[in-house]
Amino acid sequence: MGLILDSSVVIAAERRGSTPSQLFVQIESAIGEDQLAISSVALTEIVHAVYRATNPQIRSRREAFIQDLLTDMEVVPYTRSTAFLAGKIDGEQRSIGVTIPSMDLLIGATAPEIGYTVVTANVRHFKLIPGLIVIPV
Repeated sequence: MGLILDSSVVIAAERRGSTPSQLFVQIESAIGEDQLAISSVALTEIVHAVYRATNPQIRSRREAFIQDLLTDMEVVPYTRSTAFLAGKIDGEQRSIGVTIPSMDLLIGATAPEIGYTVVTANVRHFKLIPGLIVIPV
């Protein structure tokens, strides 16, 4: 089984000055898994952080981090079946009064489609997705 990294994990690594390679080693040593991926939705959130940068140096550092990250990481697409699963989860959860933030719902629906676990610093939102395996970091 592999791991899908939530954007919270990647953004935290970039902010503390880690390289993607250091992030991969940290996750592998802590969790013991070497198949890492990121969903296209999480990639959107990470790119969003680039364009929210308040100065050119931060923007440049974030862009370089993303480029380095993507050289060794699979980007899992958001597919038609993922959309159906996310819609099912959202509809069922909202019918019982549970609201899952949209981006986390989409990232969380991507993982079971490929048999992966989500690694996140934001356990609260992902725990709202029934049956999803979540590893906190």
